[in-house]
Amino acid sequence: MRKPRKHRSKRQEVSRAHEYRFEVVFDPVPGGGYQVTAPLLPGLITYGRNLSEARAMARDALRCHLEGMKKAGEPIPDPRKTRTEELQVAVVS
Repeated sequence: MRKPRKHRSKRQEVSRAHEYRFEVVFDPVPGGGYQVTAPLLPGLITYGRNLSEARAMARDALRCHLEGMKKAGEPIPDPRKTRTEELQVAVVS
């Protein structure tokens, strides 16, 4: 006799979730709002009318982008293995 399958609760599914942290750039847009990009995730771009909305949109875009990468079998970059620096250059006028 077969044992009935146990259904996972939402709480169990959330506990299996992996958390990621990525640097994002909030670039002010002329006319208001912020365009948001993530340097390690080319193609991820979103917008918010204010900083609070831009953060919320960025979280949603990050989650969707990472879920898509996992589904496609693409490797997710590890921000801990990258190095970020500011470089100064002179440009002739």
